[in-house]
Amino acid sequence: MKIDAVELRVLKMRLLKPFRTSFGVQQDRYPLLIRLEVEGRSHWGECVASEGPWYSYETVETAWQLLKGYLVPAILGREVADVAALETLFAPVRGHHMAKAAVEMAFTGALAEHARKPLARFLGGTRDRIESGVSIGIQATVDELLRAIEKHLEEGYRRIKVKIEPGWDVTAIAAIRERYPEISLMADANSAYDLEDAVHLVQFDRFGLLMLEQPLAVGDLVDHAALQRQLRTPICLDESIESARDARQALQLGACRVINIKPGRVGGFAESRRIHDLAAEASVPVWCGGMLETGIGRACNVALATLPNFRLPGDISASDRYWAEDIVEPPFVLQKGGTIVAPTRWGLGVRVKVELVERLTVRRELLH
Repeated sequence: MKIDAVELRVLKMRLLKPFRTSFGVQQDRYPLLIRLEVEGRSHWGECVASEGPWYSYETVETAWQLLKGYLVPAILGREVADVAALETLFAPVRGHHMAKAAVEMAFTGALAEHARKPLARFLGGTRDRIESGVSIGIQATVDELLRAIEKHLEEGYRRIKVKIEPGWDVTAIAAIRERYPEISLMADANSAYDLEDAVHLVQFDRFGLLMLEQPLAVGDLVDHAALQRQLRTPICLDESIESARDARQALQLGACRVINIKPGRVGGFAESRRIHDLAAEASVPVWCGGMLETGIGRACNVALATLPNFRLPGDISASDRYWAEDIVEPPFVLQKGGTIVAPTRWGLGVRVKVELVERLTVRRELLH
């Protein structure tokens, strides 16, 4: 397939509610979109990088520069046979998985459309819908947290994840468990703790959590392995897993019992599938996290989460969880039973609302 042109866009979109983690509070999101022109058709992808270097060293600005200066020139005007060929062209660029993923996922969508298959089936998915969980940011009070949980349970979400940090952790989780002793519950620390906090973190064992996500430093495996030996609660690694190599080493060390795969973070679908397969061989379940994506990134996540070892509900919420109006049609809707249906149209499976994208665009460049 020949890539004739590539368009980059940054949008400005306001979240319905501010979203707070241990990194800080976010109200506005600036999604970086990529559009590939292949054989006269447009194929969209989304870069999940944040506006600042808090979750990752990658940002919207670094991704824009990497795409414009290195990744797009490597593919522009070339015949690219498949994803393996694309990865070979990108190999000289170290890291920058989020920037690479934006291209890889858009290109994979193009391949799926060319093959006349929905993206989920093209990737090897085995389900027509996925179980949906919801991620709740740090709230001002415990009462507000409990009200938010009540609302999302009434909506039908199958699993509740709450963000924690020192000072907002054991007390908040204890209050949830007192009110909701049976719900599927997990906590996400976003690297807010150190191994020296192990005695404190052991307190989570009494709450029957599904998992404790990324309690220690980004990139760390050794200390997570030491912590996991002290906890009954399964540790889930997120930021520490940027590649299949990381996943293999984490599994060998016993650093986790669950892995969160975000295709936009690890370089795309191909690397996600490699991580998925390694975890499946080790009988370790995986699930798909979210990065406050628009419907473009959400469509990619839904498709990936139909693979067989995605055995736990992910953070793939409905479009109206975050946006007053999503940029795709149809939007993603939470179905009865707490599931989201995988699109059945060829390729990405949803139509990008180009007129809305135009209105939201704050930066644009066409490379050809």
